[in-house]
Amino acid sequence: MTDGVVADGRVMPAGEPDVAALSAGLGAALRAAGLPAGPDRCERLAGALSVMRASTITELHACALATIVSDPSQIDTFERVFAELFGVDVPGRQAQPHQPQPGMTIEPSAEPSPPDAPSSGEADLPSMPRQVAADASSPSSSAEDDLADVPAIRRVASAAERLVGRDFAQLSPDELRQLATLMRELTIAVPPRRTRRYRPRKDGVRLDMRRTLLQARRTGGEPLRIARRAVRTRPRRLVVLCDISGSMEPYARALLQLMYVASRSSAGGSGLPGSPRDASRPRTEVFTFATRLTRLTQALAAATPETMLAKAGEAAPDWAGGTRIGAALREFNDRYGVRGMGRGAVMLIISDGWETGDPAVLGAQMARLHRVAYRIVWANPRTQSPRYRPEVGGMAAAWPYCDAVVSAHNFEALDDLLTALRSPAARRPPVVVPSDVAPAAARAADPAQSADAVPSSFTLPVTAPLARRWSASR
Repeated sequence: MTDGVVADGRVMPAGEPDVAALSAGLGAALRAAGLPAGPDRCERLAGALSVMRASTITELHACALATIVSDPSQIDTFERVFAELFGVDVPGRQAQPHQPQPGMTIEPSAEPSPPDAPSSGEADLPSMPRQVAADASSPSSSAEDDLADVPAIRRVASAAERLVGRDFAQLSPDELRQLATLMRELTIAVPPRRTRRYRPRKDGVRLDMRRTLLQARRTGGEPLRIARRAVRTRPRRLVVLCDISGSMEPYARALLQLMYVASRSSAGGSGLPGSPRDASRPRTEVFTFATRLTRLTQALAAATPETMLAKAGEAAPDWAGGTRIGAALREFNDRYGVRGMGRGAVMLIISDGWETGDPAVLGAQMARLHRVAYRIVWANPRTQSPRYRPEVGGMAAAWPYCDAVVSAHNFEALDDLLTALRSPAARRPPVVVPSDVAPAAARAADPAQSADAVPSSFTLPVTAPLARRWSASR
C-alpha cells in the first residue's frame, strides 16, 4: 500500500484514519450518553486533531477532552464512553492540570518506552468503527495494535479563549475580526413595551366581543366559546450614541461591531430595506459623535463588519477627533430624541466622559433625555478600575441621570452591558443633587450657571450596573 501526500507536503500513511468520521462517531457516542456533543463540538474536535496532527490514543483523548467536555461533571461520563469505545485507559489523566494556561508546553519524556513495550494510552490512532458511526446507541470497539511512542502533547489555547479577556484597546485588526465571530453568539434584548393593539389570547383579560359573535354563528347564535384578547407587546427601540473621539476609538470599533450584530438580527439577517424583520429583536438606531453627530444606521446594513467600519469612517469625518458630548446630545435631542426617537427608548451612551465643552450643556441635555427615555445606560471603559471616581466635569454632570454604568472594556464585560440593557427600569424619582456636592454638581446640571471644576470631595461609588438612581436619600 503506497503513501499519499497531503496539501502541506506531509507524507500521510494510507491507513491514517479520517478525522472527520472519527470525530463524528465519537461525538455521536458521547451524545447518546447524555453529553452535549453537538456538531459544533465535533467540528472543533476534527480541527484540533488536524492542527495537533494527532496520531495516538493519548492525543485523541486530550483533544476530545479539551473540545467536547465543557463542565467537570461531564468528565466521568466522557472517560467511561471513551474507554468503552477504544478499550483503553489513558494513564496520567489525574496528573494533568484541569485548566492549562495559554502557551503551556508539556515536554516529551527523556527516555521513551521501547517500541515493543505495550502501552494502553499510546496506541495508534484508530479509525472509528462503522457500527459506532452508524448507530451511537451501541458503542463498542477495541484499539488497534500498539505502536511506538510519540512526543507528548503541546497545549495551545484557542484564539477565542485569548480574546475574551483582552481589553478592546489591545486588539489587532485580525483579532477584531475574530471578535465579531464571538459576538454573533450574543443576544441583545431590551424590555418590552405595551402597544395600542391587541392579539387573541386564551387567558386574556379583555373580552373579544367580535370574535365571540363570529364563533357563535357556527353554533346557532349560542356563544359556546368566549374569545379573549390581550395587549400586544413589542421590544423597545435601542438607540446607541457612540463616542468616536481619539480616547474612545479602539473601544468604538469593538462596540460598533456589537451593534452591527444587533441590527443584522433585527432585520432578519439581511439588513436590507424590505427584508423581513424579527419582531423579537429591538429596532436599533446608531449614532456616532466626537465634535458632531452622525447617524450610522444605514451603514449597519453592510455585508461584513469590516465594510461597516469602513463606511462608518467615511460617514463620520470627525473620527478620532475631539469630544463635545454636550453639543452632540443637544443636536440629538433637537433633531431626533425629543421628537420621538428617544421617547420610551433604551438609550446606550458609549463614552469615557472626557468633555472638552461646557459640562453644563451636557448636564442640561442629559436632563432632557432623562425625561423622555425609558432607560439610560452609560458604557464607560474607565470604570473597569476600582479606583475610578466620576470627578471629571463631564461625567459628573451626566452621572445623576444614568440608570446603569458599566465598563464594557472586553468581551467578558459585555455580560454586564447586556444585563443592563434588558433590565426593566426602576422607579424614576426626580433627580435631586445632594447638598454635600453642591454647588459644583448643581451648576453642571443647570445651564444657567457657570460650570466650575467639581471639587475633590465629590466621590461617588461606581456600580456596574448602577442599582438605583443618585437621589437625595443617598
